Amino acid sequence: MTPRSVYVHVPFCAHRCGYCDFTLVAGRDDLVPRYLAAMRSEFSSVERPVPVDTIFLGGGTPTQLPPEGLRQLVGDLVERFPPEPGCEFSVEANPADVDGTMAATLAELGVNRVSLGAQSFDADSLQVLERDHSPSDVRVTVERLRTAGIENVSVDLIFGVPGQSLDAWRATLDAAVALEPTHVSTYGLTFEKGTAFWTRREKGQLTACDDGVEATMYELAMDRLPVAGFEQYEISNFAKPGQRCRHNVVYWQGRSFHAFGPGAARYLDGRREVNHRSVTTWLTRVERGETGIADREELDPESQARERLAIGLRLVEGIDLATFREETGHDPRSLFGPALEQHRSSDLLEETNGHLRLTRRGRLLADTVVADCL
Repeated sequence: MTPRSVYVHVPFCAHRCGYCDFTLVAGRDDLVPRYLAAMRSEFSSVERPVPVDTIFLGGGTPTQLPPEGLRQLVGDLVERFPPEPGCEFSVEANPADVDGTMAATLAELGVNRVSLGAQSFDADSLQVLERDHSPSDVRVTVERLRTAGIENVSVDLIFGVPGQSLDAWRATLDAAVALEPTHVSTYGLTFEKGTAFWTRREKGQLTACDDGVEATMYELAMDRLPVAGFEQYEISNFAKPGQRCRHNVVYWQGRSFHAFGPGAARYLDGRREVNHRSVTTWLTRVERGETGIADREELDPESQARERLAIGLRLVEGIDLATFREETGHDPRSLFGPALEQHRSSDLLEETNGHLRLTRRGRLLADTVVADCL
């Protein structure tokens, strides 16, 4: 499968939020010139220009780069990966970073979709999450983007925040809908080992949300967002008609894609590669003319099929059985084995219209199902 998508990781942030385990450096803008030079070098490892249908700049915080840095990064990127007409060009942004100049710069560079890390419209939850913006900042940022001509705005939200009530989550959903974004993503807060939140929970300084309450919050999103015109198309993602994130759908359909930058993971011809998560290690290796890759794995055909099944079940429409068999040579039913009937009888999986998919209840327990197909 010829890759038609490219991901670029920008590892800079003003500070690291306590729950974050992504590849980033906080307060190290002094590394930006080295990063930009290393990215140019990594892009040049692709021998000839590759036209793409989707571009995604993630982080970290891409909008932590100054406008001139973004111009250099995007200029080097599109020289090697020219966007096709109609290309979806997404950038993740922090509301605190997007002033009028940044919004205009994004539009100037051809960005046509912004994923905004709002996380909450409740001041108390934002404080717990250690975010550096207020609810009003999100509203102002959306207006700035629209004024600059970027109408396709996605809002990211987190539920299950310590101390967050069901009413506070409902109010956050309503506030997000009121902004009339094209897309909403909802994520349950996780405590990842190695993060400040993990340590604070171990010390009794933070109490995780009750599992039952968190499940109710997720179900509330599944109920309220469709009523507001958002189709749930993936476990965590809801979109207005025609506004699904095309780049992320590439991942969930098991397609090949390029990826660059520290911690970036790419999938090419059944080979998975992951760059060094340490920003400084990645920088040093690339500057020496060495590869920035830390891990490489060649997947055999069955492993490719199992992984594609696991990822594809995240989509609400599930796996097209005929297409899956044709493209992988494997039947999803066989890959599941005896667990398939168990998940059917437990109302976690169902077959409908030629698709194998999670039920509504199955979306709540997706990790359990996915573990059995891997």
